[in-house]
Amino acid sequence: DVTEIEEKEAQAKQEEQIVKEQELSNLLHEKRYLRALGLAISLDRPHTVLMVVKAILKEPEGRKHLEENIVRLRKDQKEAVLAFLVTWNTNSRNCHEAQAVMEILLKHEAPDRLLQFSGIKPAVESLLPYT
Repeated sequence: DVTEIEEKEAQAKQEEQIVKEQELSNLLHEKRYLRALGLAISLDRPHTVLMVVKAILKEPEGRKHLEENIVRLRKDQKEAVLAFLVTWNTNSRNCHEAQAVMEILLKHEAPDRLLQFSGIKPAVESLLPYT
């Protein structure tokens, strides 16, 4: 019977998730935004990534700090943020943060590199009506 093994695996995954959530909370409290962004992206939490972006923008020189953090993300993380900001951009409460992140991506990524992002075509098509 594999039921017990599956239950133990599910419980281990749930415990790992709780530990990551606590780590994310601690990182935000300590204002370690780059690490918090990476963790929120790896947890696939668009809303949490948005909260991190908002927290960075509230800081003095927030735009500059946001730019520094976004530029340091890996390509796969930037792709995830691009997918998230498409959704943020459709809501007027979050469109300013989405536009700030999009501006940074467009400013620091060469067009040919942006074209290599997975999902770039649907993202652009979704962004155009709201931008």
